[in-house]
Amino acid sequence: MALFESMLLLCLLAIALLPLSRKLSLPYPTVLAAAGLAVAAMPWSPEIAIDPQLALVLFIAPALLDAAYDMPLRTLRRFWLPTVSLAAVAVILTALAVAWLGVAWKGMPWAVALALGAIVAPPDAAAAAAMLSRLHLPRRTVQVLTAESLLNDAVALLLFGAAVAAGMSDRGFAETLPVMALAIPGGLVLGFLLGRIYVVFAPRLSGTLGATLFEFTATFGVWVVAEELHASPILAVVAYAMVVAHHLPSKQPPRDRVHSYSVWAAIVFFGNVVAFLLLGLQARTIVGKMHGAELAQALVFAGTALAVVIAVRVAWVMLYNRVLNLAWPRRRDNPTLKQGVVASWCGMRGLVTLATALALPAQFPSRDLIVLTALTVVVGTLVFQGSTLALLVRWMRFGPDQSFDEELARARLALLDTAEEALGDDRTEAAEHLRTSYADARDAIASGSLPQAEQRIFALKREGIEARREKLHAMRRAGEIEDDVFHAIENELDWAQLAATSPEELEIVEG
Repeated sequence: MALFESMLLLCLLAIALLPLSRKLSLPYPTVLAAAGLAVAAMPWSPEIAIDPQLALVLFIAPALLDAAYDMPLRTLRRFWLPTVSLAAVAVILTALAVAWLGVAWKGMPWAVALALGAIVAPPDAAAAAAMLSRLHLPRRTVQVLTAESLLNDAVALLLFGAAVAAGMSDRGFAETLPVMALAIPGGLVLGFLLGRIYVVFAPRLSGTLGATLFEFTATFGVWVVAEELHASPILAVVAYAMVVAHHLPSKQPPRDRVHSYSVWAAIVFFGNVVAFLLLGLQARTIVGKMHGAELAQALVFAGTALAVVIAVRVAWVMLYNRVLNLAWPRRRDNPTLKQGVVASWCGMRGLVTLATALALPAQFPSRDLIVLTALTVVVGTLVFQGSTLALLVRWMRFGPDQSFDEELARARLALLDTAEEALGDDRTEAAEHLRTSYADARDAIASGSLPQAEQRIFALKREGIEARREKLHAMRRAGEIEDDVFHAIENELDWAQLAATSPEELEIVEG
């Protein structure tokens, strides 16, 4: 019960503090880190260990699904150069730099040191992108960071898996590398096949609770099946999610899609909450076992690793930025110096670092030091970089980026043309009314006033729905209708209100 009580307390703290993170423009993991450490520091918090394999599948599978579902292949192809630079080169350089620190300072074997490097290497770019989307940034910068959030996790987790296997084996990398060479293509092929199978069967469960259960079973099942077949579960989940995201939307009704998005957003968020609590509890136990000079040396090492992690990303991103602009000065998609500075500072660590630290086997060499270092890097980057990122963006004073609005206007015009063509030769009063509304919408798009016009229409519709809702509740209180009728009409009004709500208001935020 003590663990469950700690989780409830942490959830309450998160609920209370998350609105503050939005008000102060802080990434929400920053608040979770503070809350998790506060709960873990309480004397009645329990000591707990989690099965390493369970930690990976429990925390990583939903995070990979969430990132991969929102990242189409065409976006990866378009931004392949900056994505590879951030998600592969920067992660590998960071892992090697931290590994060298572990070997040179603490005398760790290379496999053990590389495991530490892989744990702290991948930034939680998704959290940074979620916050940056609220600020005035070039659209391309946010898209690149979103692409990075998927691939840097995959690269770091592959390094982590190879390093842990080598660290626990007498033969080291000589035994693990051939296995990884087969596991990588095997995971991609398996994920693709299972994704296509899911797309065939999922529509048959449409509109049922079984559809949501099938989503959970399939996602975690892909990971388990890949492990049983000795394929890469990481790449299997990535390939599976991208296949589903490409094929399923045209076969999925809106109600199922809205329900699915909200459920998975809550699951990923709750995974962050639990991961911060569990790692905080383990860190408290580790600190309790260390005393005096040993603890001081461990904290100094962890602080140095934090500095290395930040420095390597800043150095590499700025080097890449300047070399690209000097070598190909006329290249249209070259990032500006301002974009490079912001991207280099989006290095906050989060869920992947927490989950991989929890996934270390209990017998792994230098485990206590690695876990303490991981927590220091997560908290340090969230507090130091997370608290200053919004200030940095405002100081840079980026110019307005109209590409999203222009593309949105073109898409709206194309959809209006299609809707009008669907009316055909129908000349009824209702059809003429729709034609008039389509013409008004075109004029509003041309003048750039469609968002304001839409918001006024939505507001009027919602006022009517709220009036009907108040009358419905009054009829129920007066006993004029039974509860079954009340709930049926309430359901109708709920869907009508969703339809009369602008897309911006439908977005689910962290707090």
